[in-house]
Amino acid sequence: MSRLEEGSELDGFRVGRRIHAGAMARIYEVDYADGRVPPFPMVMKVPLMREGDGAENIVSFEIEHQLLQVLQGTHVPRFVAAGDLDRVPYLVMEYLQGVTLEAWMKQYSDAGQPLSVDEIARVGAQLAQAVHSLHQQNVCHLDLKPANALLNGDGRIVLLDFGLSCHAHYPDLMAEEFRKAVGSPAWIAPEQVVGVRGDPRSDVFAIGVILYEMATGELPFGFPATRGGLRQRLWMSPTPPRARRADLPEWLQEVILRCLEPQAGQRYPSAAHLMFDLRHPDQVNLTERGKKLKGRGFWWHVKRWLRAAGMQYEPSPLPSQQIAEVPIVMVAVPNHDVSDVAMYALRQATARSLGTRPGARLAVVTVVNSSFTSSGKDHNETWLMRHHLTSFRKWAEGIDLSGHQVSFHVLESGDVAQALLRYAEGNNVSLIIMGAATHGLSMQRFVATVPIKVAMHAPCTVLLVKEPLPFAQRVTDDEATEA
Repeated sequence: MSRLEEGSELDGFRVGRRIHAGAMARIYEVDYADGRVPPFPMVMKVPLMREGDGAENIVSFEIEHQLLQVLQGTHVPRFVAAGDLDRVPYLVMEYLQGVTLEAWMKQYSDAGQPLSVDEIARVGAQLAQAVHSLHQQNVCHLDLKPANALLNGDGRIVLLDFGLSCHAHYPDLMAEEFRKAVGSPAWIAPEQVVGVRGDPRSDVFAIGVILYEMATGELPFGFPATRGGLRQRLWMSPTPPRARRADLPEWLQEVILRCLEPQAGQRYPSAAHLMFDLRHPDQVNLTERGKKLKGRGFWWHVKRWLRAAGMQYEPSPLPSQQIAEVPIVMVAVPNHDVSDVAMYALRQATARSLGTRPGARLAVVTVVNSSFTSSGKDHNETWLMRHHLTSFRKWAEGIDLSGHQVSFHVLESGDVAQALLRYAEGNNVSLIIMGAATHGLSMQRFVATVPIKVAMHAPCTVLLVKEPLPFAQRVTDDEATEA
């Protein structure tokens, strides 16, 4: 039963108008048949299972049924109910209002207006945020494209259509059933072409394709219709975006082309790292990727082609997915009233933390009181920012940063703890390192210090670094203990 009539009833749901008819499913508005008011608008997704429809439709339905029941958060629709595959297969879920990225981009192209760099970065960061939320739940989408990302009224991205996805802890039904590349041709990652499913960096590649289209109005690899066309992305490099649109900044091209690297290990290690660069363009580390105006040379492509020639489709072993988090580590550095000993202890703790987290990104953050940088003091504000950035770069010189990206940030706020918490939450920080501020301990019983406030409300792990006591103080404390 792949078509329903408006007004018909099914398992306690009353079917409303059909709002979408795709190649694999139809979607209808639904309500409760008994008149109950649902907590949110609902839709029913019914897979097409007519004679001649591929078996992928059935497998996709089973995968989406499985995943919608376990996915949580604001970046996915809420699950309501499902129908039996042996009777009438359907999925009832939250009906999300908004516009797909496909329709949103089309509005600009129809008007002949290119998307601004700020809009590309803003929407791209929201998309990366949504994808990172999915990865944190051990799921790779594997079919990211503008039609499967909904931009709602508050600027948040909600991901749709999980029929090709896989979960690290569940059998990969798609890999078990089909020995071929499964995905949307324009956005599929190179490793998916040869059977590798479950690498989060495949979704990073798809985000790169979307960013490229936002920036240039073109698809980096076209829309291949053959197996040979798909395999081209194993060795082919796209035309640099700045060659198609001269006003694009180097940092944005750097971000896009890093996402589109043929080898997954050369892309961003996670969607969170991609989001960080899109939100902090001044901190993007520029390489030859961002500056070039021509594609890679003939011999580079020959070498890549020879390497790709021996890569044939081979389904990933199950379980197929290994979600390895490459964290963003934030160290909160005080900018006044701090001893050299405390700064040394903070640097040592940071070095140890990075040593156990290969590839982690380090964000060095400080907060200055906004009252000191009020309007009318632009010169002082600029000098103060430059002074802090210079001193923090010097402070970080004692840390082995090989294999790590590092950025420096001066925040302005009258509430230091809230500024640090907002930064950590907004940038998907996995670990906060900061001084414990152990001086004046008796007062901490009555007044919550900045470290305590951060530790109490942080969205991640917090490492509080205690300043070592001077030798004379240690002796005094020991004597007091013996007494």
